Amino acid sequence: MIESGAPGYPQAMDPAASHSEINLEVDGVQHALRIDNRITLLDALREQLGVTAPKKGCDHGQCGSCTVLLNGRRATSCLSFAVANDGAQVITAAGLGTGEEPHTMQRAFLEQDGFQCGYCTPGQICSAVGMLDEVEAGHPSYVTEDLGTEPELTDTEIRERMSGNICRCAAYPNILAAIRQAGA
Repeated sequence: MIESGAPGYPQAMDPAASHSEINLEVDGVQHALRIDNRITLLDALREQLGVTAPKKGCDHGQCGSCTVLLNGRRATSCLSFAVANDGAQVITAAGLGTGEEPHTMQRAFLEQDGFQCGYCTPGQICSAVGMLDEVEAGHPSYVTEDLGTEPELTDTEIRERMSGNICRCAAYPNILAAIRQAGA
């Protein structure tokens, strides 16, 4: 048996060195966590904090079901290491509103029937909220026709900006209607 640290073999890593202490504000509540440095923000939210609104769909940043608002910007939480977000503010769909007072986007999704199975809905809602903030701030997208003017919230513009969120039930027409309603 070859011992760790023998010539040509790496020194054994101290298990304590693979963990970090971080602080996150999630849906308005402060949390202090001791986590493995390799854990994603999504896994920290779901496995350590029990926050189930962001979903694990693809674990590769391709479906958008894990989308959260990270310091006010939409982000796929499966692609971000939790340790890289020490001190961050995370808002999930559950933190946008309450059952008694839902967020404008949540209300629009309900009124426009912008979901079927509901698995992608929390990510769709967070992405839509972030997308409307981007439009309001004047950020153009790939399909913005005139970069010298404020982007218009056309159907093409919404589809492009929401293209990172997949709905396997194909509720896209109703999702589009919900975003149009909330953005009006």
